[in-house]
Amino acid sequence: MEVPLLDLKVQYASLKSEIGQAINSVLESQEFILGANVANLEKEIAGYCQTKHAIGVASGTDALLLALKGFEVGKGDEVITSAYSFFASAGTIWNAGATPVFIDIEPGSFNMNPELVEAAVTKRTKAIMPVHLFGQIAWMDPIMDIARRKGLAVIEDAAQSLGARQKDSAGTERKAGSIGSAGCTSFFPSKNLGGFGDGGMVVTNDDRAAERIRLLRVHGGKEKYLHSIVGTNSRLDAIQAAVLRVKLKSLEEWNRKRKEHAMFYDREFRGTPVSTPVVRNENVCIYNQYVVRVPQRDKVKDLLKKKGIGTAIYYPLPLHLQECFAGLKNKKGDFPEAEKASIESLALPVFPELTPEQRSYVAASLKEIVSEVKSGG
Repeated sequence: MEVPLLDLKVQYASLKSEIGQAINSVLESQEFILGANVANLEKEIAGYCQTKHAIGVASGTDALLLALKGFEVGKGDEVITSAYSFFASAGTIWNAGATPVFIDIEPGSFNMNPELVEAAVTKRTKAIMPVHLFGQIAWMDPIMDIARRKGLAVIEDAAQSLGARQKDSAGTERKAGSIGSAGCTSFFPSKNLGGFGDGGMVVTNDDRAAERIRLLRVHGGKEKYLHSIVGTNSRLDAIQAAVLRVKLKSLEEWNRKRKEHAMFYDREFRGTPVSTPVVRNENVCIYNQYVVRVPQRDKVKDLLKKKGIGTAIYYPLPLHLQECFAGLKNKKGDFPEAEKASIESLALPVFPELTPEQRSYVAASLKEIVSEVKSGG
């Protein structure tokens, strides 16, 4: 049996007619840059995320970068973030002119350890960037408490968590991206809500920052050829917005199916050497990835491939050990949980259209392989 890590063709087939009509309407209008589709998607995403503003941009990476600049993070500033994440988390901090300050993760959730945040704050700290990895929101109450006491912005990297939810200590449920100063999501095709190319969105309740981000995405000008600040070209395409508006209607159901698959895996791997992801009681995870920890991960991955099962490694080298950040003087051993995750973690197929037969094959194959590896087979 062949089980890919992700199968977008099945999803597309179910929406082909409606998506075709949406794209054709854009072609007929010849309105490709911003316009009605982008404006309507922004309203729909703001409503979905429970925020006042949503600003469509060219990618999830640009969403992070423009959010940082929207809160005037720049040269001489420091931003605290996770050592274990996709490169954009740290890369955008660097490209904003600031310095990424890494902290370690919780081993169960793979998210930033909030107990380590306050010790990383210095006089230069301007913001905190928690990463809601693999579809689960980092524990935000202590992070927000530190940010309020220290006067820091909180930029949520929610690229993998659109639709994830978390209850605060008072029991109030919040959507990913709506808790901090701003939230940033990605519409890269592999995301739970993926477009037909790159795309991103910044959500925020801050009027001033929203206005600044809107300026930044169009070269810093409200009017053509008149620029109040130096911005860039980062506009969400109308065709992408049209596709995303169609797909947004199915997002909750897709997230429900991902959770169903995850719960199946959790049950199947109970009592085995496969360590399943830990979801906080306050969280509703949307499982952009289902990431387990296994002994001899690389060998296990190769053996699963021979059985036709697609997997992926997120992430093989933590951010503090990347060559481009050598100047920050971090070294191996500084963030042991991130380093351990980088050699143990393995993502399994969890896409919504995964069939019961496919997921049973994945679970049985992994249990068999891990058992063989553990016994020296």
